Amino acid sequence: MAGRETVIETRKLTKIYRDFWGREKKVALRALNLEVYRGEIFGLLGPNGSGKTTTIKLLLGLLFPTDGDALVFNMPSGEVRKNERIGYLPEESYLYRFLNAEETLDFYGRLFKLDPEVRRERSERLIETVGLKNDKKRILKEYSKGMRQRIGLAQALINDPELVILDEPTSGLDPLGTRWMKDLIIKLRNEGKTIIMCSHRLEDVQDICDRVAILSDGELRKLDSVKNLLEDVQRLELRATGVQLNDALRGDLETVLAKHGGKLEFIGHPTTTLEALFLRIIEESKAHPGRRYMPDAKPDAGDANIKK
Repeated sequence: MAGRETVIETRKLTKIYRDFWGREKKVALRALNLEVYRGEIFGLLGPNGSGKTTTIKLLLGLLFPTDGDALVFNMPSGEVRKNERIGYLPEESYLYRFLNAEETLDFYGRLFKLDPEVRRERSERLIETVGLKNDKKRILKEYSKGMRQRIGLAQALINDPELVILDEPTSGLDPLGTRWMKDLIIKLRNEGKTIIMCSHRLEDVQDICDRVAILSDGELRKLDSVKNLLEDVQRLELRATGVQLNDALRGDLETVLAKHGGKLEFIGHPTTTLEALFLRIIEESKAHPGRRYMPDAKPDAGDANIKK
């Protein structure tokens, strides 16, 4: 990653919660050192209580560190001015329930002191981007959780931020909405934005993140690219097309691998993911309306006996 611009840097960042008498109660984060570079999707992973939310709050300046430093755009995280360049989607979006989508984005645009024409143009574009064009006049109280997640993302982008922090961005979304959210995050990265993403859904992080930091008990346990973390260098994968699996093929492969000191562990047809299968079926159903699955007809035991 040499030569890339650093957007976020933490140096021995530590947060200790203390009780009323000043005694140590909980070490939420201990000596965190990491760098996030411009134009990457950076994943924060860890179980509940691992320090992910504490890290985000420290970066946003909502908490102050017990020790160490956090720099965002080369400014201390406690510097309020930096937040003008950040968009934040919390896990639970605390939006005003009696405003509609247009009014919500106009409100947040005013907080960033955007000109009225800019607020109007961005609101219209973002409402369409997040798929709420037909529901923009409905108050948020009537929105489903997935719809609230969409308008929450729109408010996080109203200031055209350079850094976007997403806490559980696919929470409440169905598989189609999840795929849409992941595609949009990739699109934001391709536009030059930097994204930090916290998620409990490991498949989402695996799909779109460039690098991943794994936290546990407030400490950084692993940090690397997704490719390097998942690659199993002890095994070799072989893929081929145009051949059918048979005993002769298996025997030839075993012979070749044995010659090079290896052993055939598995040979078979590859599988897809449930998400990919689901999305393909939905797309096929849209292309061929009215077509439905019909299970193979199987004679019952009585019919079988009669035929015999």
